[in-house]
Amino acid sequence: MKTNEPFEENSHLSSHSSRGRPGPRQMTPVRDDRGLRSGRQERAVHQNGHLLSVHNLKKYFPVRRGVFSRIKGHIKAVDDVSFTLDKGKTLGLVGESGCGKTTLGRTILRLLEPTAGRVVFKDLDLFGIKGKRLRQARKFMQIIFQDPFGSLNPRMTVGGIVGEPLAVHKIGTPRERREKVAELLERVGLEAAHSRRYPHEFSGGQRQRIGIARAIALNPDFIVCDEPVSALDVSIRAQIINLLEDLQAEFQMAYLFIAHDLSVVEHISDEVAVMYFGKIVEMASREEIYRNPLHPYTKALLSAIPVPDPKARSERIPLPGDVPSALEPPPGCLFSPRCSIAEDSCRRSEPELEEIQPGHFVRCFKAAPKEK
Repeated sequence: MKTNEPFEENSHLSSHSSRGRPGPRQMTPVRDDRGLRSGRQERAVHQNGHLLSVHNLKKYFPVRRGVFSRIKGHIKAVDDVSFTLDKGKTLGLVGESGCGKTTLGRTILRLLEPTAGRVVFKDLDLFGIKGKRLRQARKFMQIIFQDPFGSLNPRMTVGGIVGEPLAVHKIGTPRERREKVAELLERVGLEAAHSRRYPHEFSGGQRQRIGIARAIALNPDFIVCDEPVSALDVSIRAQIINLLEDLQAEFQMAYLFIAHDLSVVEHISDEVAVMYFGKIVEMASREEIYRNPLHPYTKALLSAIPVPDPKARSERIPLPGDVPSALEPPPGCLFSPRCSIAEDSCRRSEPELEEIQPGHFVRCFKAAPKEK
């Protein structure tokens, strides 16, 4: 279980976090153009047990060369990824830059069209619908983008940006939308008067709060948090993390939390999945991943976490060599060129993602649980 303590990267941040402010007034649902409430309490109850189920998802990008732009190969950005996510839970997704984390999140939301696979959201096959049905489903799925500067339209006011989802889905009257925007801005730690300003008038942390307000405007069930704090100063990260946790506790949203900062992932996640070269190489509960990593790549990542103690010594596990070319992946295990324990069998065949321990999945021939 996640800790109930607010996240602090520095001890002096606690007075600035969203938990330190008086709670704003309760957000009220608005009515859509058919007189139906858009609030979460009016929705049908999901019966499946899993809010989101991803099955063998693949996203390949064709590589074209020559005068006639013929396809010469494919970059397998996401290759055979499967996982489930429950309501109110957070799956942390970690890995090196370019391993496919962002592509995975965008493909789930169908911001990118998949190559193969299946995604089931609230018993609805997302890849089997289009048009009006897809637009309706997107009311309950949102994304918080990594770049708080490039993700906001500089020609629109903050009120227009946050209220745009309500206008697109024709929810509420213009007056109700303005009231809802004011409530949303206050809920994320801004002021209602900020709705008349433009994005360039805000700092990076404030812009990310605007992006969060836009993402929760329709009371979604699932949000892809695409590195929401990586572009922010350290002094602001704790505030945004605490805000996301507060909103999750209040609205029971599920997060796919993509990040590089492993300390942040450890704090906010219920489960953690490690990606390498488009594949999930290890997945388990947060406690299991950080206390008992089994894949050599996971061990190397965790060894790179800085220890906030000048007297403590951590043993860094270096990874030799470079990341292989995405156009010419190595045979067998994709991690074998950089793995210190790889054998000839690792270079001949590719391991499957197997459950080594209850709830602990690893893609490695050499992975073995620790003896207790």
